[in-house]
Amino acid sequence: MSKVFALVDCNNFYASCEKLFRPDLRDTPILVLSNNDGCVVARSKEAKKLGIKMGVPVFQIKDQIRQHNIQTFSSNYALYADLSSRVMRTLERFSPRVEVYSIDEAFLDLTGFGPVVSLLEHGQEIKKIIEQWTGIGVCVGIAPTKTLAKLANHAAKKYPATGGVVDLTSHQRQQRLLAITPASDVWGVGRKLTKRLENIGVKTALDLANCSHATIRSLFSIVLERTVRELNGESCLELEEVPATKQQIMCSRSFGTKITKLEQMREAISQYTARASEKLRQEKQQAKVITVFVQTSPFNASQEAYSNSATGELILPSDDTRDLNELAMQLLKRIWREGYSYNKGGVMLSDFYDQNTYQPGLFDDVTKRPNSTKLMAVLDEINQSGLGRVFLARQGMNSAWSMKREHLSPAYTTRWTDLPTVR
Repeated sequence: MSKVFALVDCNNFYASCEKLFRPDLRDTPILVLSNNDGCVVARSKEAKKLGIKMGVPVFQIKDQIRQHNIQTFSSNYALYADLSSRVMRTLERFSPRVEVYSIDEAFLDLTGFGPVVSLLEHGQEIKKIIEQWTGIGVCVGIAPTKTLAKLANHAAKKYPATGGVVDLTSHQRQQRLLAITPASDVWGVGRKLTKRLENIGVKTALDLANCSHATIRSLFSIVLERTVRELNGESCLELEEVPATKQQIMCSRSFGTKITKLEQMREAISQYTARASEKLRQEKQQAKVITVFVQTSPFNASQEAYSNSATGELILPSDDTRDLNELAMQLLKRIWREGYSYNKGGVMLSDFYDQNTYQPGLFDDVTKRPNSTKLMAVLDEINQSGLGRVFLARQGMNSAWSMKREHLSPAYTTRWTDLPTVR
């Protein structure tokens, strides 16, 4: 039986989340900004029409923002994550197998659906229900391989006549779309690879599909050969229902204001360590190694640039915030230098183990904190409930250095006090 995949991709996801609870901004151009409100990371369709580019620094477009009454929002990660979860849960009703590819994309396995239902109508139903149940607009691309499904989704977004759904299971339709699609729009073909392909006469996706497998493998890689096979309808990429276990977890931010005192940096590193530990427990892993780093701005001409990092190991892998925090403080003390204005710091956890699988040394002290697992579970439950937060005193309470988020919208779906009201 031939495989069939659908790629469901949310439209302008971050911007759509911000508009969802602001009907007054339905036709208004909006921008979502990066950490510290520095650069544009998401644009509504109205903002795209004004020619605003992704990644542009906000200070460069201040005149445009005023001229066109563009609304700006700080990144509201809690809101985006919650709405993403709602979209993904809704998608599970349309397929027995779903791969969450990113916060706003998912692959569905539609193998065997064709003889029973119209794939185009099924895609239209997916689009309709997602928009009705979550308020988030999506486009759907359907094809016999994941690469072609990506391409079909791209066409669904690009060509309004498709109604946001493209069924690319027909070979003839595949050939027509490949012929008008630049090779650079193919999943996995980046800027450097595009230039190398142009040097051998490959300009369109169809040119790439018609290349010899052996030639592509010898001149480029087996990965690109796999892409060529996928463009020809040969499924080489399986659905990954279980996300791969992370090998590292990093938590880092640029500071809203420069840090000059060790006590402030301790608070920042403690907060980052606590967040990284929470992510570690979500992965059901324990870490043995932690790295702490700090740096000044390389663009500050008034002082010499300084950056440094230190790495340390625990005797036993742990997911206890207290264990990881104690080691992080020791490492920070090792690399801290007075007299500098620091603009960034962070922590990285690595060398992961499944719980209770590490074999300690014969003379290692294997004494563990009592009730550590239960305490961390209660900590996470409270912090994820939206009702309040429990944290180490070392993390501080008044963080003047915290990330600048001057345009942050309410946590409409994850905090009781921010629930929208109807008047």
